[in-house]
Amino acid sequence: MLDFDDPRRQKRRGRLPQMPQPEQMPSINARALDPSRALPGATVDGIEIYPTLYVGNRLLVSKAVDFQTAFAAITEAAKPLGWGVEEVHDPVTGGLPFGVRSVKLFLEAEDVALAPDAWVVLQQARRQDRDAVNGVSLDHVVFDSPYNAGHPYNAGHPYNAGHPFGETNPVSSYAVPGSGGLQPIAYTGPAPARKDEVEPRRPVVAILDTGCGKHPWLDHVVKTDVKLDGHTIGFDHTVPDPEEDGDTVGGLDGLLDPHAGHGTFIAGLVLQNCPDVEILSWRIMPPDGPVSEFYWVTALAQIVELVRRHQEGLPGGHAIDVLSLSIGYYHETPEDALFDISLYSVLDELCKRGVVVVCSAGNDATARENYPAAFAPWRNGKGPIKPSSAHTPIVSVGSRNPNGTVALYSNSGPWVRTYEQSSGVFSTMPPFQGGLEPEAETRAYGHIRESIDPDDFRGWRKRGGFAVWSGTSFAAPIVAGKIAHALMPWLDRGDDPTVAVQRGWEAVTEVTKISLADGND
Repeated sequence: MLDFDDPRRQKRRGRLPQMPQPEQMPSINARALDPSRALPGATVDGIEIYPTLYVGNRLLVSKAVDFQTAFAAITEAAKPLGWGVEEVHDPVTGGLPFGVRSVKLFLEAEDVALAPDAWVVLQQARRQDRDAVNGVSLDHVVFDSPYNAGHPYNAGHPYNAGHPFGETNPVSSYAVPGSGGLQPIAYTGPAPARKDEVEPRRPVVAILDTGCGKHPWLDHVVKTDVKLDGHTIGFDHTVPDPEEDGDTVGGLDGLLDPHAGHGTFIAGLVLQNCPDVEILSWRIMPPDGPVSEFYWVTALAQIVELVRRHQEGLPGGHAIDVLSLSIGYYHETPEDALFDISLYSVLDELCKRGVVVVCSAGNDATARENYPAAFAPWRNGKGPIKPSSAHTPIVSVGSRNPNGTVALYSNSGPWVRTYEQSSGVFSTMPPFQGGLEPEAETRAYGHIRESIDPDDFRGWRKRGGFAVWSGTSFAAPIVAGKIAHALMPWLDRGDDPTVAVQRGWEAVTEVTKISLADGND
């Protein structure tokens, strides 16, 4: 058996198995940061660079730092390269106390042949004045985490995984129907038993994913229309909805989108583990995935403001007890003390207000830290964030198989604090019917007789069906639902941040055994 704690394996354990090609993500101007092609002297203070994906012409500035100082440093670094810098004014982010501002790079000199590159500018600015760009980061490309024969960006459809016989990579078997891959199933039992009234209120789980489609289990449970000051949180109607129309990508191929039904599946898992829950669902992942960090962090900042207003008795707020996130990315310089305060400062504000943030660990079978999951308190105490009674912990969740063993695809390491059965797990799907057909069909005695349609999720009554799927995407909402259920006895104490943090810790410890003493052994 391989020992992943063997020091001789340390350098191998963190490698990303495969990086996508930028041309696979043309809609967000994605670029791949490849350390093997970095220029000599590209590192700052000897900090090692790891692969990541980012938006090529954009940098993010955290609202936790002085914008003018950071902007001046970025401008100074870009000028010798013939590139200009301008702030992107956004009507949503402008009114938020937390989150990020976006700056765009553009060609300024006429004789410059190279397109602006955010990574080059950021490294140059750090060499000139590290303190000035504290809080400046790349606009990372963020992915969600169902297991679809590899990363979501090149998965296509799980039925493209090939036949399990002759499969050379056992990890890929999780994408094959019958081995944990997405497939319709029949469920003949009742819906989760739900009380008509819950006093003083229902626990609230927020989901930031692909949204939520129609399903008889969820139609009266999930709110998809909660806004902030009239602004949609996440994507509005201008971005195709993968939970309403399952085939928006490659409209002529007849296949459902790679993420179709993802958010609905997640909502069903939360409901199964906390039947009395109220769910808020917002869309931040497009049908073809992925999404830039700017939109993700902006949506998180809007959620912070909802919670703040609720706790301070201001209009336009909403209670949120748990936030389930099944998306993340790999950071290029996790050892850097300045890394990623753009994301963490927003999550930290949620945690200070007692919201428990539950994150999927990722499906790359690697120990390399996936964020925001790796903001959880590490078992060995070496993580970037230490447990504190001043804020709830971020909870990172990996996947188990039905028999309780850790799934082969699941990320692991000291930063993954709990594991949940989420391979071959059952949940809700919108009433989708893809272009794949049953292998056989006939008519006899007044009935249509056929083999199973591999992508018909309409269910018997055609209002929404059920499916089996696998991934750490589904581990997070299961744990989120369990934590919400554990919070219910505490909700009569009000929503003051101090009380919310205390009850959040109690629920997390009950469900996951993570405690304030963790990370100090």
